[in-house]
Amino acid sequence: MATKPIQYNKTSKHAEIDFCKVADILRQKNSYQEAVSHYLNAILINRDDENSYYGLGLCYKALENYTKAIKYLEKATEIKSDFYEAFYELGLCHLAEGIPCGAIKSFVQAIQINPEKPDAILHLGMAHEMCDEADMALMIYQKLIENSPKYIKAYEKKADLLVKLHDYKEASLLYNKIIKLNPEFYRAYLGIGTCFDKLGKRIEAQRYYRKFLLKKPNSHKAPVVKARLEKLKTLAKNNPFNII
Repeated sequence: MATKPIQYNKTSKHAEIDFCKVADILRQKNSYQEAVSHYLNAILINRDDENSYYGLGLCYKALENYTKAIKYLEKATEIKSDFYEAFYELGLCHLAEGIPCGAIKSFVQAIQINPEKPDAILHLGMAHEMCDEADMALMIYQKLIENSPKYIKAYEKKADLLVKLHDYKEASLLYNKIIKLNPEFYRAYLGIGTCFDKLGKRIEAQRYYRKFLLKKPNSHKAPVVKARLEKLKTLAKNNPFNII
C-alpha cells in the first residue's frame, strides 16, 4: 500500500507541529540530515519550541557535530529550564567534545531536576574522571552503588577506575559483585582475570581469562587474551611453583 504524502495544515501552529512530528520520525529512522531540515522549518515558524531545538541537537549529536549539538541543546534548556533530557544530552555532548567542566555543569543540573535517574550520576563521575579527580569520581560511583545496588554500570566504572589506580584487589571484588548480579556480564570475567594477572596470581588469571573467552569468544579483545593465556602457560612451565 502506497504511503500518503504528508499534508501540512495552513496555520503556523499546525505546520510547526507537523514539521516537528515528521522530523521526529525521520530522526528515529536515522535520517538525520532530512530531520534537520524539518526541525529548522519548525523553528522558523516558532522560535520558542524547545522540542524542535532538542531534536535538532540530537541529530547533530548523531552526526558527531557536537558544537552544533551543544548550541541547540543549550537553546532547548534556555526555553525549558527543567528539561532533564536536554541537560543530560548536553552533558554527553560536552564529554564527547572533551569539555568536562561543561559536562559536570549539565549533569548536575539534570540530577537536580531528576535525582532518581542513575545515568546522569554515572556520567557525572565520568566527567570528574576526565578532570583527573579520581577521588570525587570514586565517591560518586560508590554513592550510586549504595543508592542503586543493582545498577551494574556503577560497579563497572568504579572497578575500571580502581584498575587504573592499580588497586587490583578492590577492583576484583567489585567485578565479582557484578558477576553475582549478572553471571553473563563477560567484561567482569576479563576484569578479574586482569586483576589476578597484575597481582601475580597466574593460575587464577588463566581461569578467568578462559571464562571470558567462553562467554565472548568473538570479542575484539579475544586475540589479546588468547596470546596472554599462551604466555602464562609458558611462564607456568618455566616456573611451576609460580614464584614471581
